[in-house]
Amino acid sequence: MAKATKKQALGRGLSALLKDPENDIKSANDKNADQVVGNIIELDLTAIEVNPFQPRTSFNEEALGELASSIKELGIIQPITVRKLEYNQYQLVSGERRYRASKIAGLKAIPAYVRIANDNDSLAMALVENIQRQDLDPIEVALSYQRLIDEINLTQEQLSDRVGKKRSTIANYLRLLKLDPIIQTGIRDGFLSMGHGRALINVENHDIQLNIYEKIISNSLSVRATEDLVRSLSNKNSNPNTVKKANTSSPEFITKGTSKIADFFGAKIDVKAAANGKGKISIPFSSKEDFNRILKLLQRD
Repeated sequence: MAKATKKQALGRGLSALLKDPENDIKSANDKNADQVVGNIIELDLTAIEVNPFQPRTSFNEEALGELASSIKELGIIQPITVRKLEYNQYQLVSGERRYRASKIAGLKAIPAYVRIANDNDSLAMALVENIQRQDLDPIEVALSYQRLIDEINLTQEQLSDRVGKKRSTIANYLRLLKLDPIIQTGIRDGFLSMGHGRALINVENHDIQLNIYEKIISNSLSVRATEDLVRSLSNKNSNPNTVKKANTSSPEFITKGTSKIADFFGAKIDVKAAANGKGKISIPFSSKEDFNRILKLLQRD
């Protein structure tokens, strides 16, 4: 306990140093920089701005509330990391969930590691730190890899060294970004696994991708079953007309009404009909919010 108390006191002392304009630190070579950079320092939350390079754009409000309760009870266990901007101004590099939860918990200050970094370094640190998280979905990882390649001008080999992943692993993630956006959303929302996505990548036509996607959802297809389905379509030399084949023999009243129903729900629907006129309508949804939107439409007077 004595060691922790001493460390906290050091952090408060360095915080006071940073608030002295005469000791403002602008580079790693400045006076007192060695005392600040890499050390844990108490920073006012009002002096910290959110990192515009943060790869994650959505935060679970319930989880933030739980973290805020934990912070109220136990404090911040792991400091955030910031980079210094101007005098008494800092920008988050990593730890945005802790930063947001601390504000919810009513904290005025937060422990932080201070870094001196340019924009490229900041982006790289934020992306690499985010990629190492265990709760990222495959599309978030793929987008982070793509940003590192595009904005830091890294090759896949250089990226492999930077994040400690095989080049083939990085390539597999990046290929997911070639999927139809609806399927990417399905992966982000947990309806499909990365294995499903990798199987669907082998289908170039997006209409066929979506047709298979609907079959995966409606029939709860495993990755192996999806691979078999994709392989069977490939063996038949499938083309865009394969998706629409089921509708070519539909009764006229269905073909005329399908587009109206699709327009009403704002979704690509699937209508199947038998010769006796019986059938069913399937309405896909991509998330809880999308489901509630469709539900409101059905409840509308």
